[in-house]
Amino acid sequence: MAKGLNRSKLAGCAALAFATLFAGAASADGTVNIYSYRQPDIIKPVLDAFTAETGVKTEVLFLDKGLEDRILAEGQNSPADVILTVDISRLTNAKAKGVTQALDDATVNANLPAEYRDPEGHWFGVTKRARVLYASKDRVKETAITYAELADPKWKGKICMRSGQHDYNLGLFSAAIAHWGPEKTEEWMKGLKANLARKPDGGDRPQAKAIFAGECDLALGNTYYVGLMRTNEKEPEEKEWGNAINVVFPTFENGGTHVNISGAALAKNAPNRDNAVKLIQFLSSHKAQQVYAAQTYEYPVEPGLEPSDVVKAFGTLNADTLSLDEIAKNRKAASEMVDRVGLDDGPSS
Repeated sequence: MAKGLNRSKLAGCAALAFATLFAGAASADGTVNIYSYRQPDIIKPVLDAFTAETGVKTEVLFLDKGLEDRILAEGQNSPADVILTVDISRLTNAKAKGVTQALDDATVNANLPAEYRDPEGHWFGVTKRARVLYASKDRVKETAITYAELADPKWKGKICMRSGQHDYNLGLFSAAIAHWGPEKTEEWMKGLKANLARKPDGGDRPQAKAIFAGECDLALGNTYYVGLMRTNEKEPEEKEWGNAINVVFPTFENGGTHVNISGAALAKNAPNRDNAVKLIQFLSSHKAQQVYAAQTYEYPVEPGLEPSDVVKAFGTLNADTLSLDEIAKNRKAASEMVDRVGLDDGPSS
């Protein structure tokens, strides 16, 4: 009992100390406090543009995990105003844990299509990325491949991927369930497993490395990693990986490619709520989406707003218009399916 009590006291002290870090900023005029899963250098240009336009300063706390639990621990005294993150699962998790509040704002709603907004206003998509195929320039001549065709035996031993339990793949599988239903999706997943070149492992960039090394011909990956690899001056070997592949935009039967988002949410107890709303309004704007998307090699959410030249070079994206809220509802079923099929065990199991 004593140990449990000590742990509770320590956790409480840690939360209080953490909140104190932002105490000045939280009560100051002209400030907004951002808790972010996105790296500070990625979001700095768009936040600088926000400050230049509005005069509101930004304070950023970056965490690579536990953001929602941190806000919960801080409770009503949390200095968090806005949450920035990627992937629909993290946005819906923040909502489910009760660390967000609803925002019904005419400006934001007008700027962002409904499929990239929470129906109850708890999160908003700002940029989008597509779950595509990395295809060997030397060994894959096809320029159009559907998601369904990834189960075709013609690709046996030729596909690489990261863990099926990763959020990015779960998003794709959840979309497949929405389009095909669970039974067809499970049969498809069995075919995908049979076509794997090896046990799922690593991140998206290592899949491009495996194609470069001749270990596989196709891989599932997010579009923005291609931009990061092809422009990586610090690690030129990544440029070789990125330049060894073509981007193929696989589609469902409706002709759309699965997309996910980076997004923002209004924190439940935002002490600087007015400034937080200003930031979310700004992030939804034409100007901010251009800056943000260019920095991250992603696509603006605003219809008709073109991506950067680096991203344009990937090819034309026809994004699936399936609601991200609907995709999120299938996540648990998708995760259970991955385990049931044994996708992460590799092709020989």
